[in-house]
Amino acid sequence: MSPDLYYIPYETFLADVRTVAASVSAGDWKPDFVIGIGRGGLVPAVFISHQLNLPMLSVDHSSKVPGFADELLRKVAEKSAAGERLLFVDDINDSGGTIAYIRKLLAETGCDSGNLRFAVVLDNVRSQARVDYRAETIDRDGDKRWFVFPWEAVAMSATIVEEAMSVPERLA
Repeated sequence: MSPDLYYIPYETFLADVRTVAASVSAGDWKPDFVIGIGRGGLVPAVFISHQLNLPMLSVDHSSKVPGFADELLRKVAEKSAAGERLLFVDDINDSGGTIAYIRKLLAETGCDSGNLRFAVVLDNVRSQARVDYRAETIDRDGDKRWFVFPWEAVAMSATIVEEAMSVPERLA
């Protein structure tokens, strides 16, 4: 089985990050920092930080380097405990594993959850984790496309297919 690859057009991505930024701006809760969740959330976080005129921090969760992201998340937890509001940004909330992990680690390290919000470009309504802001929703029960964001489109096709096939439960 080969995955149904959907290459998200740049214009669609740009409209989506503007939608997320507008949602954040329209609410009463205002972040002090935008935090990109690496690797997929870094590019949308940069765009959103510019749109909101806020500084950006990053946490490279996807690298799987032992302790690296966790140490950064502890520092972030200290910021929230000190009263700073943090908007975490990722590209997609698919299974919810990344967001659930980050929330759990932050809670274990003294984070003030009232100072946290999560935003994504694409939000799977079947995800185990909930987000506060999204541009679009998908339903993995019916939507089996593998979303390829503009910054991923430069990868070799074989690499994109390999990544998609690493989580076959999302594609079948």
